[in-house]
Amino acid sequence: MVAEATSRLEKALKAEGDLKLVAYIMAGHPSKKRSIEVGKRLAGAGVAALEIGIPHSDPLADGPVIQRAGQAALAAGMTVAGALEVADAVAREGVPVVLMTYINPVLNYDPRKFAAEAAQAGVAGVIVPDLPIEEAEPVAGWLRSASLDTVFMVAPTSPPNRVDAICAHSSGFVYCVTVTGITGVRKELPPGILELLAEVRKRTELPVAAGFGISRQDHLKALRGKLDAAVVGSAIVDEIDRAGDGVALVRELLKACR
Repeated sequence: MVAEATSRLEKALKAEGDLKLVAYIMAGHPSKKRSIEVGKRLAGAGVAALEIGIPHSDPLADGPVIQRAGQAALAAGMTVAGALEVADAVAREGVPVVLMTYINPVLNYDPRKFAAEAAQAGVAGVIVPDLPIEEAEPVAGWLRSASLDTVFMVAPTSPPNRVDAICAHSSGFVYCVTVTGITGVRKELPPGILELLAEVRKRTELPVAAGFGISRQDHLKALRGKLDAAVVGSAIVDEIDRAGDGVALVRELLKACR
């Protein structure tokens, strides 16, 4: 199938023994210039892909750290167009960029225009956590027509037939949410997550990634061999809040991925 063969995300995230790491930043946090600088540094730190959030005033899935980053970005004037410029600058580093956005900013911007400009910016895929597969068209169609992967999320509460449908509609990778709730740093991986990952891996040939609450080396060691990639967000955003760039944290986490 042509889409699978040419998907940059699929190639980048498919694990071959090691666990791949995906880093998350918020576009415009704490400023547009700074988010570009940090994004470029993270792209060169060994991550397999970079997830860039588009700030939204009503972020249903975001925990307090990422909510604060989004609010700061909005207060600093970040927009969808500005986020696409951040993605463009970071994508030039050669690491696949995935945009994480809620559906309202896309609808307000115009889905067809958003898809075209994201592709022009070098974006590889888009995650829309509040877009259910039953209502994904025509937005997903515009993304597909622009050769962008559409990544849907499996939750711990997703029944088997729902997991099948999400896997069938996703491209690039399948995103497993580790918790029933919002993002944020947690001490331990939730019980049942390894069983969920095993079920998802049975149902798709796409890479399987997990996110929400993953932040420590012991998390990554527990996940290695059980899935393809792990997404680390709040821990990196917290470092950026403290005037860091997350690079040292990423390098430490990568040691546990190998």
